[in-house]
Amino acid sequence: MSFSGDVKNELARHISPARHCQIAELAAIIHFSGQYGRDDNGLYTIGFQTENEAVVRKGFTLLKKTYNIETGSALTYQEMRKVLEGIGDPEEPVSRILLKNSCCQRAFLRGAFLSVGSMSDPSKGYHLEFDCTDEAKADQLQEVIGHFDIESKRILRKKYHVVYLKEGAGIVDLLNVCEAPVSLMNLENLRILKEMRNSVNRRVNCETANIAKTVNAAAKQVEDIEYIRAHYGLQNLSQGLREMAEIRLENQDLPLKELGECFSPPIGKSGVNHRLRKLSELADKLRSGL
Repeated sequence: MSFSGDVKNELARHISPARHCQIAELAAIIHFSGQYGRDDNGLYTIGFQTENEAVVRKGFTLLKKTYNIETGSALTYQEMRKVLEGIGDPEEPVSRILLKNSCCQRAFLRGAFLSVGSMSDPSKGYHLEFDCTDEAKADQLQEVIGHFDIESKRILRKKYHVVYLKEGAGIVDLLNVCEAPVSLMNLENLRILKEMRNSVNRRVNCETANIAKTVNAAAKQVEDIEYIRAHYGLQNLSQGLREMAEIRLENQDLPLKELGECFSPPIGKSGVNHRLRKLSELADKLRSGL
């Protein structure tokens, strides 16, 4: 099962103890994915447009707990009216009265994710979104997410008004708001592992770049010294530069600090660098004919 499916299954198992939260979550599910109408006998029916059976079970569980409506049973006009009076017109955004409490806002977001939410595999990238067919409902969803200081963005994709999050920290916060602790911990573990891998890769890349830089610099130094030997003669160098040239030719792979330790007495890295720079300047003058 996908990570998104695991999140939905966890949210589907979570039942708020408070009836007002149950109604807020039921309202979100019906407003975002509910279907209702009348059968051939004139009785009303309620269903849920989703491929996730856990969401369907959650919807009917909430109908049973809040309005004592059994799964698959037809409703009378009075029963249907009672449901609609409780959750509001499904064609409109959920009533603000149902979302006045923070706990009910959490339940609303839980129901919204169950209905129209999805999440990418966090091992590949961070992306969570809600696909809303109605702009006003997308506005409300984004507003409720903002109440928890979580930043979300909007994009119009074909017929959908998509509310989405792309930051790992924001997705973690939203899972916490929706009360999905298991999924939250799984995501955090993946984030930690991913950050460790990125940190190791950065360190390896940095060390590789430093090694390449050192190797290239050493190769240039050897090239300069060999040019001086061929066109000027090492015997014509001052004692310090001649000694530097000979030690570098004998130790072409050593870094500057270790080169300095080859002298007697040893000299520091800055001293080695100074002498090599002098040799490089001399080689450049010889090449230019000065």
